[in-house]
Amino acid sequence: MGEHPPFNFETASQPVAVRVGAGLAKIGIALKSRAWRDAGPERLTPTQGQAIVILKNAQRGLRLDEIATALGVTAPTASDAVKALVQKKLVARRNAKDDRRAVSVTLTARGEELAGRVAGWPDFLLRALDTLDEAEQTAFLRSLVKIIRGLQDAGDIPVQRMCIGCRFFRPHLHDDPVQPHHCAFVDAPFGDRHLRLDCNEYESAAPDEARSNWRSWSGNAPASGLEGAI
Repeated sequence: MGEHPPFNFETASQPVAVRVGAGLAKIGIALKSRAWRDAGPERLTPTQGQAIVILKNAQRGLRLDEIATALGVTAPTASDAVKALVQKKLVARRNAKDDRRAVSVTLTARGEELAGRVAGWPDFLLRALDTLDEAEQTAFLRSLVKIIRGLQDAGDIPVQRMCIGCRFFRPHLHDDPVQPHHCAFVDAPFGDRHLRLDCNEYESAAPDEARSNWRSWSGNAPASGLEGAI
């Protein structure tokens, strides 16, 4: 028998990005499956579940266009989800306080309770993420921020309320390698492990400022960020 040529991982394997994408797709399938399984007697679809969580996090009534933007779906899709939630008595539609011609969608007491349960759907992921040490979790969070930014730039998802695009974000303002960044809203330093992907205090930075902050943050080596908190 002839000798086999040496195995070359570089030529035999798919590109890393392809394998990472496949892994994320598997997680997405698991999330969708879990959402359906935990929907309870209300039989919420994932879109309906996301809508009531968005309403709960907003802590106020939202217009239909705001819900559509937050979900990253078309207005008709958001309208269908809201209509189903009204029929299930989980949300109510009222005239908006600031414009009587507009409709505001709010959670009912039943919807508020269910939103708390629905928001816990990803808990099984937290148990899996606990298998990573803190440095790995921080690196993963940093990578997620970059992936989400890429999806935003491509128009595949709406702009997320992340620290990176916020006008209060000051990247690498401090010499501390653990907490190099600064949040002007709470006036406190923080590290990469404290980056938020959805912050209620988020306000969009001006385009030039956002680009400058992104270059500063993404172009620097990640700090460990394992100590301290906002």
